[in-house]
Amino acid sequence: MAGAYANLGVIYMRRKQWNAALEMLQKAGRLAPGVPGIRLNIGLVYFRQNDFAKAIAPFESVVRDQPDSLQARHLLGLCYFFTDRFGDAVEALEPLWAQESNQLNYLYVLGIAAGNAGRSEIEERALGQLVKVGENSPEFHLFMGKSHLNRGEYDKAITELEAAEEGNPKLPFVHFNLGVVYVRKQDYERAKAEFLKDIAIEPDVAYDYDALGSVYVMLQQNKAAETNFRRALRLDRHLLSSRIGLAKIYQQEGRYAEALAELDAAKKLDDKSNNVHYLRGQVLLRLGRRKEGQAELATATELLNASRAKRQKELELVPNPELTREPQ
Repeated sequence: MAGAYANLGVIYMRRKQWNAALEMLQKAGRLAPGVPGIRLNIGLVYFRQNDFAKAIAPFESVVRDQPDSLQARHLLGLCYFFTDRFGDAVEALEPLWAQESNQLNYLYVLGIAAGNAGRSEIEERALGQLVKVGENSPEFHLFMGKSHLNRGEYDKAITELEAAEEGNPKLPFVHFNLGVVYVRKQDYERAKAEFLKDIAIEPDVAYDYDALGSVYVMLQQNKAAETNFRRALRLDRHLLSSRIGLAKIYQQEGRYAEALAELDAAKKLDDKSNNVHYLRGQVLLRLGRRKEGQAELATATELLNASRAKRQKELELVPNPELTREPQ
């Protein structure tokens, strides 16, 4: 019976029916808790929905049972990386050096994680190997452009990303990162053009539609923004920024009930977001729910005062869709 549930779970995964896949795999896991492959697939369901925090526990359990599992260890390292557990990411990924030190994605993540964790020896080794392996490849220029982008060196980022495009015009995520650069430079028309180019190459990346929605907001094209935020959420229901983007549009247009529905969904995704509580407070006041609105505004103030540094980091965050590639 466990095998039947597991097979159904895999079928649902292929169809991207994540809730059904998770239900079947969890049933299989309860019947056969000692089978690592079931837990690996549970982790993959969360990972492919970008719910990296929930993916950690099942991947950890597989690595405990099978320390040599390249796939589980690599994915666990990525999940640690995406949840800012950089020291744990290094501990998970460094043992894979012998198998993966010719992979640019692996070297970039390991190097950045090691740098953030204060592991300078590993950082230098990984980034040195990245230069050696990458040479002048388009993928190398993509990662160098990404690195400059994260440091706010926008002109250098453009130079590297354009070199990547010249080497491979169809390389995924080059145009996404160029779009982010132009957003930072407040050149919204060029940003829009870059996100549309990336969508033409990779039509199923939620971050492209999310970013495009934000650009349309800046261009005061709310209908197009709403369409793209909705597309983003169809691909990734965990995208908080798309929920907030929709809520802001609905608030601006006086569609307060719809704005509240989006903010209720956003609150479930992140109950510690001062932005969500602040917007929700404003909308509740507009709906005449004064006591609830004031309580939300008070909560927003408390969260803002307690986490200014975290909030600043959120504002500067650059999504990393190009890093989520699973090991082959």
